[in-house]
Amino acid sequence: MTQADNPAQGAQMEFRGRMSYGDYLHLEKVLNAQEPLSTAHDELLFIIQHQTSELWMKLAIHEIRSAIAAIREDRLQPAFKMLTRVARIFEQLNSAWDVLRTMTPSEYTQFRSSLGQSSGFQSYQYRAIEFLAGNRNAGMLKPHAHKDEVVAALEDILSAPSLYDEALRLLARQGFDIGADATRSDWRDTRGESEEVLAAWREVYRDPERYWMLYELAEKLVDFEDYFRRWRFNHVTTVERIIGLKRGTGGTSGVSYLRKMLEVELFPELWKVRTEL
Repeated sequence: MTQADNPAQGAQMEFRGRMSYGDYLHLEKVLNAQEPLSTAHDELLFIIQHQTSELWMKLAIHEIRSAIAAIREDRLQPAFKMLTRVARIFEQLNSAWDVLRTMTPSEYTQFRSSLGQSSGFQSYQYRAIEFLAGNRNAGMLKPHAHKDEVVAALEDILSAPSLYDEALRLLARQGFDIGADATRSDWRDTRGESEEVLAAWREVYRDPERYWMLYELAEKLVDFEDYFRRWRFNHVTTVERIIGLKRGTGGTSGVSYLRKMLEVELFPELWKVRTEL
């Protein structure tokens, strides 16, 4: 047989006792993790969309944690790469809504009752991303109180500086006056906006060549939040398209609750400085 007659062209074809593609990725577990609770055709779409989103969020958490550590150690170039990757992850998450939008309200109604009180609102990985970025509200631990290990993991995040906290601490190390943020030690609550921090970022943006690394870090943070806010917006419009103004399965007010989340800013001074230049 010539090489042209063999479609594999020398590829390994025997995997007894060897690790295959499926073995490495544990595809048996992954592809058997979808267990629809109804006979509705679109429930599989709903499950896979949310499971893949959770996988992307797992990677985002990994990258954000690594970026936090890199900024803390003044290794900004690796942090830039990680933050760029996080933004691209949220671009992928945004695209996932386009697939879910192919499901109509009538199709969702066929299996919605099977969800019980489960809701994306209860995603602990989404909560971890918010906490890691800097949007901290210890009251949001309550939906996870039935899982001790989840609460412990989220408490661990709350006990340390967030991504934005580390960016501000970097400003302080570079000689900027950032006011109370320089001595802040209670990381559990969302910090308030600071005139000193705003003034520091204003100086960076007015002379980007002098402060290029800080300027680039600021833009990486804005890029991340830009995609994150788009993801929130697409979430709102997708939910409104599919369930209208009904209450969410998890007990929230649904679309009106999600709209309020659009007002939350992770890095407020970085958005405000744009109007003051």
